[in-house]
Amino acid sequence: MVVSLTVEFSGGLEALFDNSRSINLSLAPRDGSQTSPTIADLVVHLCEKVMTDKRRELFVIDGYHVRPGILVLINDADWELEGEEEYVIQQGDQILFASTLHGG
Repeated sequence: MVVSLTVEFSGGLEALFDNSRSINLSLAPRDGSQTSPTIADLVVHLCEKVMTDKRRELFVIDGYHVRPGILVLINDADWELEGEEEYVIQQGDQILFASTLHGG
């Protein structure tokens, strides 16, 4: 099932995505199933279709796992409370990726 959602970037991550702070997406699951896509599907889509910067390692590690130091909020709730990468995205969800690592 295809869902529409809003993805936001902050803390410098927007530089990896053509300086976009917010994008609206329609997303289907990677495996072509009839279920709704997961955050894992979203991360793969962002890396393969949306990210304009080639330095993928600033966003993900070990394939497509969000790197430590990036806070992920799903509708203003920490993704750890929602199941992290396994969270099934719902129509109209708002997902925020915010880097908490900054130079000093």
